[in-house]
Amino acid sequence: MTASLQPVTTAPGSGYRHELYPYAGGDEFVQGALRFIQDALEGGEAVVVAVPQDKASMLRAEIREDEAVRYVDTSRVAHRPGRLIDAWQGWIRKHVEEGRPVRGIGESPWDQVRSPAEAAELHYHEWLLNKAFAQGPAWWLLCPYNVAHGGSGLRDMARCHPEMRKDGRTMPCGDYDPQASYAFVPLTRPCDPYEEFTYTGGDLPALRGKITACAEEHGLSGRRLRELHLAATEVATNSIRHGGGHGVLRTWSEGGRLVCEFRDGGYIEDPLSGRVRPNPRQIGGRGLWLVHQLADLVEIRSSPDEGTTVRLHTELPG
Repeated sequence: MTASLQPVTTAPGSGYRHELYPYAGGDEFVQGALRFIQDALEGGEAVVVAVPQDKASMLRAEIREDEAVRYVDTSRVAHRPGRLIDAWQGWIRKHVEEGRPVRGIGESPWDQVRSPAEAAELHYHEWLLNKAFAQGPAWWLLCPYNVAHGGSGLRDMARCHPEMRKDGRTMPCGDYDPQASYAFVPLTRPCDPYEEFTYTGGDLPALRGKITACAEEHGLSGRRLRELHLAATEVATNSIRHGGGHGVLRTWSEGGRLVCEFRDGGYIEDPLSGRVRPNPRQIGGRGLWLVHQLADLVEIRSSPDEGTTVRLHTELPG
């Protein structure tokens, strides 16, 4: 059965609220973020601040960390969108378990984005947050975005946020698209030249050999190559078990990363697969979660008509 994506209800005061805050310059960032924090504290709410270090320093100078305000280090997950939903679940867990209302301020390091693929996944992550928290817990996330980034970024961010903050007030975001799907961020074309290998049951050793040859050509070895082997084995095994018994591997280098692409005829119904920490008691369903922990960047696109494509990005030495 195909999982349908339903509009997310974010009426003020109830459920999960996801609000975009476009700002221009550091002063406007601080002004809007401080007002959001102060409103929370006046209402007895806790606040988790997850922003780049320079922005955190600006806010710390005005409001110190205490039991109600927590600044979190995002360095491990900032450039890995597939890990961010689980990170937010962990950051707010204590307050949720205590029954205390909680708000968050989350800004991705847009001025440090290292590739178009990373930018696309960060935008896709923003949209997936609505689905991840649609069923609870109830909390409020403010997403600052510097309008100086230009391009289509602000429009893409608006499509992901049901609400927008302007002049200190919250209003519905007219560009929000609750039905946006995988087509929202289509994959780029593979870089030429690339190597191609068709695999089926029994071909996993040969598949790892193909990846090793490409990796060593670009100086990738040791622990990072072993982690790539493990992630690739998980994806290829899924192709064999759930994608029609076979798949196609493509490998190439792009922007200082080795990219391994897997294509098959299967369909992943849940776009959150691999992005939410598995329940310790569940049987199976941990493969894509492991893949997100091992690769530097993971892109997954799937549809009933076109099948599934998974791309694993691994940073190359130097």
